[in-house]
Amino acid sequence: MTQYFGTDGIRGKANQLLTPELVLALSRAIASTIVPRGGRVIIGRDTRVSGPMLEAALSAGLASAGLDVCLAGIIPTPAISFLIKDERADLGIVISASHNPPEDNGIKLFDQKGQKLSQEQEILIESSLQGPHPVSPSIGKVSVLEAAATRYAAFLSGAIDSEHVDLTGMTLVVDCAYGSTAPIAPHVFRHLGATVIPIHCELDGEKINVDCGATNLAQLHEITREHGADLGIAFDGDGDRVLLVDPDGFEIDGDRMMGIAASSMAERNLLEPSAIVATILSNRGLEVWLEERGIEVHRTDVGDRHVSHRMIEEGIQIGGEASGHVIFRDHSPTGDGILTAVKLLEIAHHHGCDLPTLARQIPLYPQIARNIVCSSPSQLAVDPRAQDLLQQAEKALGHTGRVVLRPSGTQPMLRIMIEAEDASRCEQIANSLEAGLQKIARID
Repeated sequence: MTQYFGTDGIRGKANQLLTPELVLALSRAIASTIVPRGGRVIIGRDTRVSGPMLEAALSAGLASAGLDVCLAGIIPTPAISFLIKDERADLGIVISASHNPPEDNGIKLFDQKGQKLSQEQEILIESSLQGPHPVSPSIGKVSVLEAAATRYAAFLSGAIDSEHVDLTGMTLVVDCAYGSTAPIAPHVFRHLGATVIPIHCELDGEKINVDCGATNLAQLHEITREHGADLGIAFDGDGDRVLLVDPDGFEIDGDRMMGIAASSMAERNLLEPSAIVATILSNRGLEVWLEERGIEVHRTDVGDRHVSHRMIEEGIQIGGEASGHVIFRDHSPTGDGILTAVKLLEIAHHHGCDLPTLARQIPLYPQIARNIVCSSPSQLAVDPRAQDLLQQAEKALGHTGRVVLRPSGTQPMLRIMIEAEDASRCEQIANSLEAGLQKIARID
């Protein structure tokens, strides 16, 4: 068990949990454990106000340990995964709290293959936080990585058959959540011929993820409908996830995206093995629909790191999460929102129909998510009273649904997911379970 690392790196309030002092110690622990002497590290960040402060602390610690640091600036998280391999660097670091509010920030770490670090590596880093960390006799160089965003955009365009994918005539509303996809995503879609209506595309770290982006689709729905656009595309603050909407209000989540991609590849005999990797939160309806088409669903714990590692272990090409993290392993070992969007548009172009039409073919079970804010979500999850409520809910659902109770890996809350074939039954059980857990949390 780690003190700082959660589901997706380190995350917390900037200048409270995530202080320059902690980040400086972290950088030296990284240098003394997982990066070879004289190695190179690429650092990217999103638009948060605290980003430059934490970038300076990271750079100082790494350079003092003799490592060269390349600053990629404001850039999507998956771009760092690409740049590590393109630059043959030893490590990549992203300063971002992903979909969290502006006052938070975080640290994500990627190895030389562009993959997120394993839990074992994170434990090793934490165990070295207290030092000692000898100062290197030689100081590393800190430099700016030129044209990082341009190179990443070229990689995205090269991931599809752009000569035969023409989006001319399509209108796309693109919501960048005031985050790091803003300088890149609209350009990529325009390059493919689409008319782009950008919203929340200013680089504003005080507004990142606030009432916008993949965590709040209300304005995207409204503007997509008002303009009669073909599709609305929403990214989160660091660009590792994406959600889609059509002008009628229909939403395409990560589960349906995986279904579209996997079934299309299977039809063309390109899905080998015939399987995807999803998480415990992915919809049972997707699983049933894919199994009818001879495609297995392998499940992991929540977090695209777990999905990616299972995909690599088993040679599976498509994986992801309902939240919009989707991995096309032939192109990237991590969730990439822009890449996912362009790959899905390529698939729709191949089939000669729009994405909502393809997505509507996948029937999902009613699913309800609730959050219990509490000081100790891990303790609440295993509390005998909570376990009793969980068993009651599972008994009420029988074989027609599922209940998942899990502590958030990024925020102080216990997450509830209820899934059932019958929507009213799903709502009833969710309300009962939530009320019971809220009562336990208040008592404690």
